[in-house]
Amino acid sequence: MNNSVLEHTGRFVLLVLLQVILFNYINFLGYINPYPYIMFIALFPVKNNRFAIIFLSFFLGLTIDLFSDTGGIHAAACVFIAYVRPVILKFSFGMIYDHQTIKFNSVEFGEKLTYLTILTFLHHFILFFLELFSVSKIILILQKTLFSGIFTILLILLITIIFSRKTK
Repeated sequence: MNNSVLEHTGRFVLLVLLQVILFNYINFLGYINPYPYIMFIALFPVKNNRFAIIFLSFFLGLTIDLFSDTGGIHAAACVFIAYVRPVILKFSFGMIYDHQTIKFNSVEFGEKLTYLTILTFLHHFILFFLELFSVSKIILILQKTLFSGIFTILLILLITIIFSRKTK
């Protein structure tokens, strides 16, 4: 089996376990719920098949939904960000994306932060909109998106800094 496949499988399983065992139980002030499992979608290799990332995103979201009893909202949000991911990659990285040579450990911090921010806020907005499913609660949806998004971005950056490989 390919080393890359094992690495992504391990990342998938670890992020799901961390989400359902630890992060699902963090609910600070009713607004802050971190969802760092989207890191799997964000860090999935750019060169791979688009169908594969959409399918794996659906499976990731469905797995979180099964453990969280949330009726498919995570799957919908994950599929959405996997679908728009090429547009966000092109916006965030420009020419590097056009040549399919993005290495997340070697890109500039600002580009990586832009990419993670857009991806996270889109995911969270879709997630909380589907959770509350009411236009009259748009302020609550935006509050939850903002606060949970900031906390999720900080967690993802912290995890990537801790577990990044030093390349020279």
